[in-house]
Amino acid sequence: MNHGPSPSHGPGRVRRGASAVLLLLVLLAVGCDAGGGVGNGSDVRGGPGGGQSAAAGSADVPGEIVLASGRDVTGKGGIRQQLIAEWNRQQEAKGSCCRARLVELPGSADQQRSQLLGALQSGSAEYDVVNLDVTWVPEFAAAGLVQQLPDQMVDSDVIKSVAGTARWGGKLYAVPFNSDVGLLFYRRDYLASAGVTNTDLGKGTGWPAVQRLIGALDAAAKKLPGPYAKGWTSQLDASYEGLTVNGIEAFASAADGFAVTDKDGRYAGSVADLQAGLDELRNRTQAAYTLPDAVHSDEADTLTDFAGGRTGFLRHWPYAYRTLHQSLSDQQLGVAPLPGKAVLGGQNLAVARGSQRSAIARQLVGFLTGKESERCLLDAGFAATRLSAYEDNGLICNTAKPSGQATASPTGERTDRMPRDANGRPAYARGTLLPALENAVQRPRTPLYGAFSQTFTAQLSRLQSDKPPSDAQLAKELDAQLKRALPSR
Repeated sequence: MNHGPSPSHGPGRVRRGASAVLLLLVLLAVGCDAGGGVGNGSDVRGGPGGGQSAAAGSADVPGEIVLASGRDVTGKGGIRQQLIAEWNRQQEAKGSCCRARLVELPGSADQQRSQLLGALQSGSAEYDVVNLDVTWVPEFAAAGLVQQLPDQMVDSDVIKSVAGTARWGGKLYAVPFNSDVGLLFYRRDYLASAGVTNTDLGKGTGWPAVQRLIGALDAAAKKLPGPYAKGWTSQLDASYEGLTVNGIEAFASAADGFAVTDKDGRYAGSVADLQAGLDELRNRTQAAYTLPDAVHSDEADTLTDFAGGRTGFLRHWPYAYRTLHQSLSDQQLGVAPLPGKAVLGGQNLAVARGSQRSAIARQLVGFLTGKESERCLLDAGFAATRLSAYEDNGLICNTAKPSGQATASPTGERTDRMPRDANGRPAYARGTLLPALENAVQRPRTPLYGAFSQTFTAQLSRLQSDKPPSDAQLAKELDAQLKRALPSR
């Protein structure tokens, strides 16, 4: 569940991306037994953050490649597992030595982070590839737990804002696998029942406009289905990352260009900027508009409330597009960019420092993050990280599917109800999802992200108390706490 101008991405850019991918394939044409060269990380320096492989300079040890990841939101036997199965099929066809196995870690994102940190620090689990939340990359890189990767592994086809999540200290430590960004889902049928004639929200719809639409829903509540309670909901539970995400989106929207940390992870905020952000967050979450349960809600809770008709607007991630369309039609469900700034999320693949199969592990990362794999991820409901997945109509997903699975290919019969365009992509992918990703902001980039998030959430949760402090008071105290939690400039 992390700036700058949107990159140009015309045909010339796609051709340059294709050339870079071809170069990468040549560089990584190293088998399990080859060792040495770019494929085996011999160009990587040691020391903290260097992430040099334990096997650098020697041949890979034959064996299974283990990829550790959190839960796949596309379900059991979902697209990640299908891509692993396709990799294994191709390896067997070539007579190669190394199959891959996906290990899904249990628990929340915080629990998964703790498990990965413990496993890589102690060497208790033989993970070769780890799927890191974008906010974890600086921490794992600075601790020397993942290897530095060749710059060619993230080429110009990767969305510019997304590519920025894979680096720390000017070096590449991960490759974007699937992205994420905050979106605004809404009930077209509710708005129509409230007398709203144009139910197609789009770019430029700000929070004041959304609040006016919520007012229209409340005024027409008797015409809406019985479960309807309040206008909108979001993930405001202070016990996990939800409140942090909503807070960063409000802060970034209130002060354009505002960032909590600089490129080196040092605190860069000010009391004035924090106060403006708190005012924006308070405005967005005031009781007149917000479902009361939101302060105790995570992604699953808010999805249930929205699908059940209790509210007309929802802030959520792209996978909700497919999930909600299983119960709501395209005439009932709309999706638009989140008003203001939206936070970038997602996961990146990194090669564990202790991997004894570094060369083939990098080949696996290249396969899983390649053009066709990214198209498969997009078709399955994830936010793809490559421009070509959204723009290249000749690019399709040919990955074979297990029996009973909804196909991610643009051809053939589908078992899901997600609307698609003429080329088989999710219908909102090019017009809504891609621009949202290109304009998204990152959460603070720091190896101390856990300390930041804990401090930030603890202070923001005071807005939910019976006697909340003023914005001025809370901004002053938040500024002081963040200076303690993070290094200062």
